[in-house]
Amino acid sequence: MAKKKNLFERFANWATSATGSSAAFIIAASVIVIWIVTGPVFNYSDTWQLIINTGTTIVTFLMVFLIQKSQNKDSKAIHLKLNELIASHQGTSNRMVNIEDLTEKELDHLSRFYVRLSNLAEKEGDITCTHSIDAAEENNSNKVNSFKLRKSYKNGRDVKSKQNN
Repeated sequence: MAKKKNLFERFANWATSATGSSAAFIIAASVIVIWIVTGPVFNYSDTWQLIINTGTTIVTFLMVFLIQKSQNKDSKAIHLKLNELIASHQGTSNRMVNIEDLTEKELDHLSRFYVRLSNLAEKEGDITCTHSIDAAEENNSNKVNSFKLRKSYKNGRDVKSKQNN
């Protein structure tokens, strides 16, 4: 599949890669050192200070947009990967696909649900247990009943073996 990217996207990808490199840091640090060294030459004038202030402000302003563009793309890719995992796994809830579109209040409600799931797992004595949002209560009930049955069976076997001795 051929990928045709617009000019801004190609530039943003290049700039994000370039500005996140060691070379970019060394260049930025060198500019600061050169600016400091030239201070006495320009008698630490207002113009000397204005040059670094203006330069760093412009770079910062532009970098905000490049960083946001990069984060938006990464975030979208991660959401799509997570959606694929959710959609492809038998035990997961498809209602979790695209939850990033929920309101803050809805996300808070969902968060409380997962706190409840965590509490259920703690009661089971196994915090690594996983539950689907749709089947959590049923899974927990089945697990607890199964555990009680196994424990009852084991205790019954222990009682019988003690009686035989």
